[in-house]
Amino acid sequence: MTEMLFRDDAYTREAPGRVVAHTPEGGIVLDVTIFYPQGGGQPGDSGALHWDGHMLEIATAVKGEGGAIVLVPAEPAPLPSVGTELRQSLDWERRYRHMRVHTALHLLSVVIPLPVSGGSIGTEKGRLDFDMPDALEDREALEADLNDLVARNLPVTEDWISDAELAANPGLVKTMSVMPPTGQGRVRLIRIGAGETQVDLQPCGGTHVAATGEIGRLRIGKVEKKGARNRRVNLHLEE
Repeated sequence: MTEMLFRDDAYTREAPGRVVAHTPEGGIVLDVTIFYPQGGGQPGDSGALHWDGHMLEIATAVKGEGGAIVLVPAEPAPLPSVGTELRQSLDWERRYRHMRVHTALHLLSVVIPLPVSGGSIGTEKGRLDFDMPDALEDREALEADLNDLVARNLPVTEDWISDAELAANPGLVKTMSVMPPTGQGRVRLIRIGAGETQVDLQPCGGTHVAATGEIGRLRIGKVEKKGARNRRVNLHLEE
């Protein structure tokens, strides 16, 4: 299993690592990594590996077998051999925008308190699909509520609960299509706000900013009807 340094500190941009395996497809597995693997609607991180005067661009990261995180080279190239000590670096601007959009989507689920059936995260915008049979009302008011939550600069923190605690509190899960991973004994929760200022608490394995003020101004974009009960709400970073 790859140790997930991005869970300890999502702001880590560089870190050492050691190659522990290659995959048949040409991927690289490190003992520890700062690269977030694609999942939960969030793209895998990109960046580079540096060793002995060599540099290998990484296009994305994906989940492998047995808890491994596989780094996928941008182009076919000689790989660092197993056992090589190296330095890994993120495309930080891209990752940080994912963190801002991901946290913004949590806030979107606060101002639109409906079950979520899907979602996607990009560098400029994200979207959530809601179980929303009726059209969205007063978009301007919802957008104002979103930007108020951003302006309050609420802390974004994590907690952990057991699988049993999650099973006893099914209301924590907002997503209808993707259930949080269980079976390892505990589940990660992302909390926005604290005490009386708490506005959201839900299972999530992604990367987030440390406070909502880092998100910047938001704009609700196109709302698309995707079925009898499903509507897709697009959310844009304005800065």
